[in-house]
Amino acid sequence: MKRAYAATGLVLAVAMTFGASALAAQNKDIVDTAVAAGSFKTLVAAIQAAGLVDTLKGKGPFTVFAPTDAAFAKLPPGTVQDLLKPENKAKLVSILTYHVVAGDITSKEVVKLKEAKTVEGQELKISVQDGKVMINNATVVKADIPASNGVIHVIDTVLIPQ
Repeated sequence: MKRAYAATGLVLAVAMTFGASALAAQNKDIVDTAVAAGSFKTLVAAIQAAGLVDTLKGKGPFTVFAPTDAAFAKLPPGTVQDLLKPENKAKLVSILTYHVVAGDITSKEVVKLKEAKTVEGQELKISVQDGKVMINNATVVKADIPASNGVIHVIDTVLIPQ
C-alpha cells in the first residue's frame, strides 16, 4: 500500500513538473521562447542588433516565421556579419520585420491564406505544396510554437524582401 502511494506521489510530482514547464513555456514571450529553443542564436543576435527586442517582447500578438541558424547559414558567406554592422541596421530591420505578421496566426489559419501582410509592409506568399506549407520559398518545418505574445513557425530559409 505504501508503495502504491509512493508511486502515485512520484507520478503526480513528475506530471506537475512537466505541467509547470509547459506553463512556463507559454509565459515566455517570442524573444525568450526563441532563446530557450537554442536553434535561433543568429536570429536573436539579429533582433538585438536591429533594436527589435523590446518590440518582440511587447504585447503583440505577433506571428513570427523564424529562420533557424541553419537557414542563416545558407546565406552567402559574410552576409550575416555585414547585416549585423550598425551601418546596415535599416536593411536588417527590413529583413527581420518581413518575417513578422501582426496577429496570432496558427497553422490552421495559415494554410487557409494565400498571402499575409508583414510588419515590414510587403506581402508573403503562402501555399501548400506536397503537404508542406511554404512561405515564399521557405518551408515551415515546425509550426505553432506558443509564446505569451504570439506564435512562432520555424522556417528553413531566410526571407528577403524585394
